Amino acid sequence: MQYQYGRPDFADAARAQQNCFLLTNGLGGYCSLSAAFSATRGDHALLMACTHAPTERMDLVHRLSETVTVGGSPFALSTQDLADAPDEDGWRHLNLFDPAGPRWVYEVRGVRVTRRVAMAYGQNTVAVLYTVENRAGLPCTLTVTPWLRFVPKGGRLTRRRSFCWEPGRVRSGGRTLYFSAEGGAAEAMPQRFETLRFCHDAPDGRTPTGLCAAAGRFVFAAAPGENRTFALVFGLTPRLPRAQAVLAGQTRRRRAQAAASGLRTPLARTLSAAADAFLVRRESTGGMTIVAGYPFFADWGRDTMIALPGCALTTGRYADAKSILRTFAAHEKDGLMPNLFPENGAPPRYNTADAALLFLNCLWLYRRAAGDDDFLREVWPVAQRIVEKYRTGTRHGIFMDDTGLLHAGAGLDQVTWMDVRIGDHLPTPRHGCPVELNAYWYNALRILARLAPAAGADGAPYDALADRVGRRFRQAFWMPEERRLRDVVEDVPSPAGTQLRPNQIWAVSMPFTPLTRAMASGVADSVRRALWTPCGLRTLAPDDPEFHPVYGGPQRVRDLAYHQGTVWPFPLGGYYLAELRLGNFSAEARAAVQADLDLLVPALWEGCAGQLPEIYDGGAPGASRGCFAQAWSVGEALRVCEAVERPEAAGFAGSWAKD
Repeated sequence: MQYQYGRPDFADAARAQQNCFLLTNGLGGYCSLSAAFSATRGDHALLMACTHAPTERMDLVHRLSETVTVGGSPFALSTQDLADAPDEDGWRHLNLFDPAGPRWVYEVRGVRVTRRVAMAYGQNTVAVLYTVENRAGLPCTLTVTPWLRFVPKGGRLTRRRSFCWEPGRVRSGGRTLYFSAEGGAAEAMPQRFETLRFCHDAPDGRTPTGLCAAAGRFVFAAAPGENRTFALVFGLTPRLPRAQAVLAGQTRRRRAQAAASGLRTPLARTLSAAADAFLVRRESTGGMTIVAGYPFFADWGRDTMIALPGCALTTGRYADAKSILRTFAAHEKDGLMPNLFPENGAPPRYNTADAALLFLNCLWLYRRAAGDDDFLREVWPVAQRIVEKYRTGTRHGIFMDDTGLLHAGAGLDQVTWMDVRIGDHLPTPRHGCPVELNAYWYNALRILARLAPAAGADGAPYDALADRVGRRFRQAFWMPEERRLRDVVEDVPSPAGTQLRPNQIWAVSMPFTPLTRAMASGVADSVRRALWTPCGLRTLAPDDPEFHPVYGGPQRVRDLAYHQGTVWPFPLGGYYLAELRLGNFSAEARAAVQADLDLLVPALWEGCAGQLPEIYDGGAPGASRGCFAQAWSVGEALRVCEAVERPEAAGFAGSWAKD
C-alpha cells in the first residue's frame, strides 16, 4: 500500500514529528525516528542494537545531526527539539517522506538531498544513504554528526562518560561501535554533549529529556553540477557490509514479506509486511518468539498466543510458528504457559491464566494450516496436562468448579489480559469466572476432542466435559434482558460482573462456541452499539461510571484508564470473525467486514507508518497511544483479512449450541 507524506504534512514542527517509522532486524533491535528524522522519544534511536536477542537492547546511535552548507551558508536537514541549544529545523526543507523506503527528499537553494535508511536482517547494522544533487551553482558540503548514548534501552547517559573516536570505530563504556563512510571523510572532534527534548514522552509522564554525546563527524562534498552518492554504515562487527547491499536486502525482504500471506488487498499486504517486525530470535531458548510491541515491550506469552495465528500462520511461516509453540510446550509447568521469559537464568513467570488455553487454540490452527500430525503427537502430553491441571486446579486460583466453569485469580493476582495492578489496587478485579477464559476453556475441550484421534487418544471424555461446560456457560453468563454476556461470574456478585466489556466477543469468535446463534447475535450487536470504533473496541461502555475517555498523564493515571474505556485494536479481530461467522461467510457478510476493515487503513499512516498501535483514547479515538507498533493488533487484523479471502482459515468447527 503506497502512502507518502508531503509538504502539507510538514506545516510546523509538531506536525512534522507526529508520525514515525520502524525498521527491525529479527533480533529485537530496531531503528525508529520520526517522519522528520528526529528523536521524539527516549526509546527512539537510529541504531537500537540487540546484544542478546530479544531483550538486551543497547541505544548506540540515538540520532544524526545533518547540515548542508551551500556557498558558505549552513542549513539544517535534521530536525530536533533541544533543551540547551536552538532547535534544528530541517522540517522546513523537507518535501517528501516515503515510509516504503524509508526515503526523505529535501531541497535547499537548488541542492536536493535524498536520504534512505536500511537495517540489515539478522545483524545489528544500520545504513544511511545520501544522494546530493547540486544545482545551486555553488559548492556544497553535507556534514553528518552521530549523537551517541551507549546505554541500555531506557538508560541515562551522564556527562562523566567519555567516547573515544578512532579510525573506523568509537569506544565507550566497554563497547565498540564500528562505522564506515562511503564517499566522504570521518573527522574526530572534541567531545560535546546535547540535551534532547522528547515531545512524545513528556505528556505521558516519562522522562522528557535525554543526554547524547558527539565525538566525531562525517563530511561529504559535491561540486556545482555534481550528483554524488554517499553512505554511512554503523554496526557491531569490524567487517561492515556496503550500504547498498543493506538497502537491497531490506527491499527484497519487504517485498517477500508483503507477498507472504498470498492475500490480495493492499491492506493485507501491508499488514503481512508489518508482521515481520515481531517475529524474532530468542537466544536463551534457541528458537523464535514474538515481540509484543515496539518500543516498550519484549515477548510475553499471552501476546504471543494471540498474535501468532496472524503474524506467523497467515504469513505462511509455519516453521517459526512451530518453533514458538515448541518452546512454550517445553516450558509448560503445572499446566501453565510462561507469560514472561526473564533473562540471566531467572525462571519464567507464569502469571497468566489464558496463555495455556490460547496455546491449545494455536495448536489447532497450526495443525489445520500445516497438517503436522507429528508435532501434534509430540506436544499431546502437554495439551493433556493443561486440561487436567485446569480441571483439578493449579496456581493463581485456577480450577474448575463443580459446575464446570473455570475460576481464576486470587489475592492481588491479575491473570487475564486486563491485568493492571497499582500497588494493592486492582482497577479491573476480574477474580471468579471471567467470560473469555471460560470461552477459551470450552474451546480447548472441543479442540482436544477433535485432535485426540490423530494423537492416538480418546476424545469422548473431552466432548462430554465440553457439553457440561457449555450448558453451564449459557446458564451463568447469558443476560436475557440485555441480550449479552456477563463479564465475570463472581463468587460475591458486584456491579463489575455485569459491566459491558469486549471480552464476551471471544465466546463467538473462537473455533468452537458454547453459544446459540441467537445469543451470539446479541453479543455482537451489544459490542457494535457500545464498544466498536473504526480503530478498535472500547474496553468499557461509555455510559459506565468508571469509563475513562482519555489515556495519558503519569503512570498511575494511565493505568487507571488502560482497561476502563481505552480502545484496543486487537479485539477487532474477534469482533469481525464473529460477524463473518454469524453471516455464514456469505458474500454480503464478507463485503460488510471488508468495508469496516477499509476504515482501519488510515490508522496505518498515523503513528508508526505501516503499523498498528497498541491503544487509542476511549472517548474520541484519534492519535495512537502506548506502543506505536503492536503485534496482536497487526496479527488479528491480518487474520480477518485472511478470513475474508479464505474463510476456511478462520478455523471454525462444530455448530451453534441448540438450547
